[in-house]
Amino acid sequence: MNELTVTKYNESYIKCTSEDLGLLQELSEFFTFKVPGASFMPSVRAKRWDGQIRLFSKATGKLYYGLLPYVEQFIENRGGTIIREGLEKPTSGSLSDSFSKFVSKILTKSIEIRDYQLSAFSYAINNKRAILLSPTASGKSLIIYCIIRLMTTLEKRSLLIVPTTSLVEQMYKDFEDYGWIPDQHVQRKYYGYEIDESKPVVISTWQSLATFDKKYFEQFDCVVGDEAHLYKSKELQKIMSACVNAKYRIGTTGTLDDSKVHKLVLEGLFGRVHNVTTTRELIDKKQLADLKIQCLILKYPKEECQHVKKLNYQEEMDYIVSHEKRNRFIRNLTKTRTGNTLVLFQYVEKHGKVLYDLIGDTLDHQTRKLFFVYGGTETKDRETVRSITENENNAIIVASYGTFSTGINIRNLHNVIFASPTKSKIRILQSLGRGLRLGNNKVKANLYDIADDFSYKERKNFTLNHFMERINTYSEQEFDYELDHVDIR
Repeated sequence: MNELTVTKYNESYIKCTSEDLGLLQELSEFFTFKVPGASFMPSVRAKRWDGQIRLFSKATGKLYYGLLPYVEQFIENRGGTIIREGLEKPTSGSLSDSFSKFVSKILTKSIEIRDYQLSAFSYAINNKRAILLSPTASGKSLIIYCIIRLMTTLEKRSLLIVPTTSLVEQMYKDFEDYGWIPDQHVQRKYYGYEIDESKPVVISTWQSLATFDKKYFEQFDCVVGDEAHLYKSKELQKIMSACVNAKYRIGTTGTLDDSKVHKLVLEGLFGRVHNVTTTRELIDKKQLADLKIQCLILKYPKEECQHVKKLNYQEEMDYIVSHEKRNRFIRNLTKTRTGNTLVLFQYVEKHGKVLYDLIGDTLDHQTRKLFFVYGGTETKDRETVRSITENENNAIIVASYGTFSTGINIRNLHNVIFASPTKSKIRILQSLGRGLRLGNNKVKANLYDIADDFSYKERKNFTLNHFMERINTYSEQEFDYELDHVDIR
C-alpha cells in the first residue's frame, strides 16, 4: 500500500498514520539510532536501556515537525504516497529587497550587515525553520537581532534561549549596540530579574526555563536557540517541544558534531541545516583575523613514558595537568606572548588555579593585568573581565573551556593557548574562534595547541591520539598550522 498520512499535530510535532502497519514499522526503524558511546554508559551496561534513541513513536504516531523532509524522502524511496493534512510549505529562500530595506531601518549607522548575514536572515524568515550553521566570530548575534526585530514588528512574541547568564547580558548589550532600546522590549529572565510579561521578547538560559510549566511556552510565536548544538540534551528538547505555537524556530551554531542521531534531533526541533559561511571564507575575505596555529608537541623522558603507558585515560590527564615542568612551560609561553592572551584549562582546582598562581607569582601586575574565570565566577564579574579586556592590549585571562569556549566575545584577543588536552571538535572550533574577531588594529590571531607525547615503542598515549584528532579538524577547516617538537626533559 505504501500510503502515509502526515498531519500537523502542532508546531513541534507531526503525526504519521497508515493502515499499512509494516510501513509504520519501517518508519520506526528508519528513525531508530544507536547513541554514540552508548556501550560505555552505566544504564546500557546494567541492561536498563538498549542504547538506542527512537525518534518516531508507533504508539502515538508523533515525530518532530522538522523531520518532515526525511519522511518525504523515506516515502519517495519506497515509491509510496503522502497525504498531507494541515502542513505548510516554506516559501522561496531567495533574498528580497524588503529584507534589505528592513535591516537598514533597524541598524545604527555604525553597524553594517554583511551579505551572508542578510542572506541567512532572509532564509530563516522565508523557511520559518532552520539551523543556521555559521562559525564562531561570524556575527550570529546580528542575525538573531534581525529575526527578533522583525518578529516584534509583526507583533509576535519571541523567546531567545542562550546557554549562560553571561550570554543573556551580552545579547542584551548587543541589541543595544545594534540600534535598539532593549529595556522597552526585552525582559531578561534569570535569577535576580523581575518578570515583565508586557515585553514581547524574553532572553533566558535554558537552566532558568527548565522549571517553568509547559503552558508558559505556548505564548511564543518564535523561538531562537543559540548554540543549537547543545539541544541534544533532554531538558532543551522538553522546552522546544513545549513551544507548540512557535511557527518560527531558528537555531544558530558555529559547530555540529558528526553524529547522525544528534543532527536529526536538532533538525527535528528546528529544521534543516543551512550553511551560512565558513571560517576559511571569512579569513580569506579579511572579515576575520588571519589564524596561525602552532602545535607544540612536548616530549618527555623515557621513564615517564613507561609510567604513562600503564595509566588509563583519567589517570593520564591527572598526570599531565599536575606536571610541574609542563605547567612552567605554559607559564613561560603565556608571559612571553604579546597581546591579550587567553589560557584555557579543563580542571579548576588541579590545573586552572595552579596556572593562575604560577603566572601571577612572577607577573608584574603594574604593567599586565591577570584574570581568572571559571564556572563559579559571577556573571557581572565575567562581564567586567570582558569589558576591561576590550580596552587592554596585554592582559592574561586564565579561563575554563566551559566559560570561554561558548559565546564570550572579546574582539581584542590576540592569543589562545590550549593548556589542557581536548578532543571535542565543537570545543576546539569554538575555542579558537574566541581569537578570530577583528578589533583595535588586530589582523592576526595565534593559537598554541599543546600536545603531550608519551609514546613508548608502538604505543601512543591517549592524549596524543586526541591531538591527532585536533590536527584532522585543522586540516578539514583548511587552517594554517605547523608542528614544533619541544623537549622538556
